Amino acid sequence: MATRQRLLDQTYELLRTTPYRELTVADIGRAAGTSAATFYQYFVDIEAAMLTLADQVAAEGAKLSELVDQRPWRGAAGWQNASTLVDGILTFWAHHQPVLRVVDLLTEEGDQRFRRVRVAMLNEITRALAAVIAEAQTRAGRVTEVAPMAMAGALVSMLAHVASHRAGFEAWEIPIDEMREAMTRLVFWGVTGPRVPKHL
Repeated sequence: MATRQRLLDQTYELLRTTPYRELTVADIGRAAGTSAATFYQYFVDIEAAMLTLADQVAAEGAKLSELVDQRPWRGAAGWQNASTLVDGILTFWAHHQPVLRVVDLLTEEGDQRFRRVRVAMLNEITRALAAVIAEAQTRAGRVTEVAPMAMAGALVSMLAHVASHRAGFEAWEIPIDEMREAMTRLVFWGVTGPRVPKHL
């Protein structure tokens, strides 16, 4: 299986510099030191290779829940954990940007296989964050407030969107440190729950 993984690795690397729609099987085979014929022994087409890469990235993304589970979320420790979560997601997206960019593209085009991968990738961290929010609401007597899963889903979607569009914020001349601070505040507030005025 070494050849198969080498083909996947080279697909990943080529996507750093080559737009997905311009990538060819010949490019991948050449970069892997083999041929297009060998590529087709393992994958039906480039999309099949991309789906395999997406599954690998999603499996790693599921581990992001470890940044939430079994951690204190009150006071200074809670703030530090919110910051760690933000940094973890920014790092994950930056590292896997070549694959995640294609996952987003094919999801937007309606490919349900890639949509399922994206949902699976964020499912564990969303559920872990929802559990933390539910616990914080119960502890503070705020169980009638916004549904924990809704808040967690909104926070994770926000984090993923900002991470995937980091270049856009930089184009607006928003320093990444300021964006990180804003994201940390939103996560911390979303978990610990500052009271919203009743008239809202």
